[in-house]
Amino acid sequence: MEEEIKRWTACRKSALVLEIIQGKTTVAEASRQFDIPPSEIESWVDEGKRGLENALRAKPEDVRQQYERQLKDLQEAYGEAMLELRARKKLASPLGQDET
Repeated sequence: MEEEIKRWTACRKSALVLEIIQGKTTVAEASRQFDIPPSEIESWVDEGKRGLENALRAKPEDVRQQYERQLKDLQEAYGEAMLELRARKKLASPLGQDET
């Protein structure tokens, strides 16, 4: 891959992700080489794996379906977290602790 990259297009990102998956480079090496945070490269790898998995399904989801499913999962997680928070506040209240 090129050393001097000014803009990371989807094509460039996918080429780097492919190199990482094939073991030609690592996230740490790519991070140092291109001066990109490892977390960003890891997110590209995760997205690439999800996209590959979806593409190989018998009935692949379109992008909208994928995002709707992600949104639903996040909303459920948020709801569970709020219920847990409320339960902890109720439990703390009778014990004479502050409700902050």
